[in-house]
Amino acid sequence: MREQNKDSAMSRFLKRLKRDKWMYILLLPGLLYFAIFKYVPMWGVLLAFKNYQPFTGFMNSEWVGLDHFRDFFQNPDFPRLLRNTLLLSFYNLVFFFPAPIVIALMLNEIRKDFYKRTIQTLIYVPHFISMVIVASISYVFLTTEGGIVNSLLEQYTGQKIDFLSNPDWFRPLIILQTMWKECGWGTIIFLAALAGVDTEQYEAAIVDGANRWRQMWHITLPSVRSTIIILLILRVGDVLENGFEQIYLMTNALNREVADVFDTYVYMMGITQGAFSYSTAVGLFKSIVGVILVFTSNYLAKKFGQSGIY
Repeated sequence: MREQNKDSAMSRFLKRLKRDKWMYILLLPGLLYFAIFKYVPMWGVLLAFKNYQPFTGFMNSEWVGLDHFRDFFQNPDFPRLLRNTLLLSFYNLVFFFPAPIVIALMLNEIRKDFYKRTIQTLIYVPHFISMVIVASISYVFLTTEGGIVNSLLEQYTGQKIDFLSNPDWFRPLIILQTMWKECGWGTIIFLAALAGVDTEQYEAAIVDGANRWRQMWHITLPSVRSTIIILLILRVGDVLENGFEQIYLMTNALNREVADVFDTYVYMMGITQGAFSYSTAVGLFKSIVGVILVFTSNYLAKKFGQSGIY
């Protein structure tokens, strides 16, 4: 009986496969991409448990277990790296994450399509600018040697502020760069969610005497709440991921104490010092923490009655 059920299930699967073969063929490139570039490289995490030596090869290198993780947690740099990474992630979560939501709500209130599309285009453009260009623009504006901002400060206050080298200004600069570059692009998802709101709800609210603020608070925001929760869960999973390029470009000898994060530390240990196994262990630690945070935040979201990512 069990074999008959297996045969019938297999025949149904083959029948569906034959019927929808072109859909599966369209799906094949995506599956190959994830298999080749996402799953196959995961074999490399074994480096974190080996003392990898290039001349002995990947398979013949000595197995050391959790030694690299132990060395990393006992390293005096670990508390500083963790503090810098968490502070940047916290500021991103507090200041950058709500910004696209606010901008999307403001754009949704614009009734003239011409003005709305013009503003959208203008705020999307920074997303396509390389971070190298963003860092260069920051230098041109903020340097003490002829920078526009410092020239104005000197003219009106008689003083200059070393924005680029002062550790106190490093985190605000990173957050401001991120907001300028990515806020506009981040509104796309929320505007798409807002486009699906039933206009009859607004009409009913107007009949009931609700002003624009009440309409936004009781109709617009609840309509995008599930989208906000999903993106928040994904953002929490990236709490140890601050991005390498931006941090690296804005780091110098004077602000390194607050600028070093896990991403730059992995680069420094793995590429510049050749500690491949040690840097792999640091990267794996970040990934494990991210997965745990995603599962935890998703569980909490569902527990409080919100929709999760699965």
